[in-house]
Amino acid sequence: MSKPAIPKGTRDFTPVEMARRNYIFKTIRSTYERFGFVPIETPAMENLNTLTGKYGEEGDQLIFKILNNGDFLQKSDAEALADKDSKKFSFSISKKALRYDLTVPFARFVVMHQGVIPMPFKRYQIQPVWRGDRPGKGRYQEFFQCDADIIGSESLINEIELIQVFDEVLSNLKVPGVQIKINNRKILSGIAEINGISDRLKDFTIALDKLDKVGVEGVEKELTDRGFEADIMQNLKPFFSLPNDFSLAKSELLTLLEQSETGMKGIEELQFVFDKIDMLGLRTAKLQLDVTLARGLDYYTGAIFEVVVQNSGMGSICGGGRYDDLTGIFGLKGVSGVGISFGADRLYDVMFDMNLFPDEALKSTEVLFVNFGETEADYCLNLLKEVRNSGIAAEIYPDAGKMKKQMKYADDRFISIVVLAGSNEINTDKLSVKIMKTGDQFEVGRNALVSFLQSHLKD
Repeated sequence: MSKPAIPKGTRDFTPVEMARRNYIFKTIRSTYERFGFVPIETPAMENLNTLTGKYGEEGDQLIFKILNNGDFLQKSDAEALADKDSKKFSFSISKKALRYDLTVPFARFVVMHQGVIPMPFKRYQIQPVWRGDRPGKGRYQEFFQCDADIIGSESLINEIELIQVFDEVLSNLKVPGVQIKINNRKILSGIAEINGISDRLKDFTIALDKLDKVGVEGVEKELTDRGFEADIMQNLKPFFSLPNDFSLAKSELLTLLEQSETGMKGIEELQFVFDKIDMLGLRTAKLQLDVTLARGLDYYTGAIFEVVVQNSGMGSICGGGRYDDLTGIFGLKGVSGVGISFGADRLYDVMFDMNLFPDEALKSTEVLFVNFGETEADYCLNLLKEVRNSGIAAEIYPDAGKMKKQMKYADDRFISIVVLAGSNEINTDKLSVKIMKTGDQFEVGRNALVSFLQSHLKD
């Protein structure tokens, strides 16, 4: 019999890993709610035609399709199969797919529930998504996204809010060296406009989006492979050398894009964002301009965000942007929105590599009652009920095993306090209470146990 295994790009999570992941989710969730976002959920599956055409040509190739129920070949397109037209054939054997992200399902949600949700609508969503990427460091086929969107408003104040959310979450998680990179799709459209390639903007941004992975030479090759003229790359080079400080880059940007009305509008929007962030300040993150930031998703129309951590060896851990008519693809025109997403799995990897998880993140049970036998266990069960009723997470070791084994269990579970109630303690109603971190041991009266635990667990 072969050994059990799971698909590449997926993972099991141990209790310790889940405790750390929940620490991240809790931090993100609490920040979202403090900024006024409300939660929703959508199905793991969407109709295939809901997802396709929304992520660019390459993104469509990464969508996990679900075979139709029953004999899926019975109604398959034999002609498409014979012609090796995989796209057409896949539609004949698959009507559903696992969601690729949370943004397109959110747009579908807004259209379907537009009569019952307030506008502007501020939602957050923490759920898994699936992509057929080649697995690698920080790249999984099943992973969690933690999204926040504001839809139904064109105000750039929303961009300011979301930048602050990035900063708040990552500051609370104590992640160092955070850079929030920002661009504007109108800048990219302006670059395309002055180079006479506006009709090929999609191909242009797909190539440019690979800059951080393949470098300038790689982008040049990508553009050549996509049929762009050699002088296009030459015209791009001034943009590559712009400083990431907007105040220093602004004058050169204005000169480079002065012939593009769209590009000038992008500069104006960036000016607003940088001015407001300069006024408000950020706790630890740095907001930086990156005019080569493209993010190849087709639906961005304004601001584009990407968050990286210096010296982490990881790519972006968060992203997002403005979309002016995403709901239009589902029949609801003219509804603008802006959203961000934390890649929880990449964020976990960064925090693990940097040893940023606090001990408190690993705690579930706070108090363990040692089991000396049936009589002592009965005594402890009554105490255990009182302790739990006071709001303290507690448990009793289920077997009357050796003391060494029970104490090791407490260590392995990162339990803060161990309560020992043997025959002597029961006879005197005075319990032995051990603080695991310091090794200090106290004698505590039965009636004072709860207050003792509450005061020491706060320390």
